[in-house]
Amino acid sequence: MLEVNPISDVLKARSESKCELCNATEDLRVYEVPPDSKATTDDSVLLCGICQTQIDNPSSEEINHWRCLNDSMWSQIPAVQVLAWRMLTRLSQEGWPQDLLDTLYLDDETLAWAQATGEGLEAEAEAKHFDSNGAVLEAGDTVTLTKDLNVKGANFTAKRGTAIRGISLVDDNPEHIEGKVEGQRIVILTKFVKKSN
Repeated sequence: MLEVNPISDVLKARSESKCELCNATEDLRVYEVPPDSKATTDDSVLLCGICQTQIDNPSSEEINHWRCLNDSMWSQIPAVQVLAWRMLTRLSQEGWPQDLLDTLYLDDETLAWAQATGEGLEAEAEAKHFDSNGAVLEAGDTVTLTKDLNVKGANFTAKRGTAIRGISLVDDNPEHIEGKVEGQRIVILTKFVKKSN
């Protein structure tokens, strides 16, 4: 059953009474695309309850549901393109969504609308930590020292080849990590470590 909404008839006609993201035909409702929706047909889409719930509640996402974006991202409707871009960006760590995102083209105005909610900006803003070989380091990784390091204030030298397990990343400095050597928690320059496989 479709909600009573002045623009619902236009959206039903445009979408052939299907969810504009996944083509479902049940539980359809008008969804105003944030952040500055004026409740017009240009900035609204017809969504099923599943799509709307997962868009509004990231913790409820079912990754395989969004394989539908492989088709709907090619819609000519900017509001649909915006939602496809946001979901692909949100799920890009899964691999295949990033592949789709790489092929998706949005004009400048539509891209600005898609980015207006800040989707995807957090991931880009995070500083990446790289080891001496350019491999991305993540919290919990094990690294090996590539040179002897004098540990200031602890009166010992951390020897080349020492494995450091369960490292922590220093959030505000991508050149620093933290780890325990001989029971001491120390800060280590990323250029002096390599990631262990």
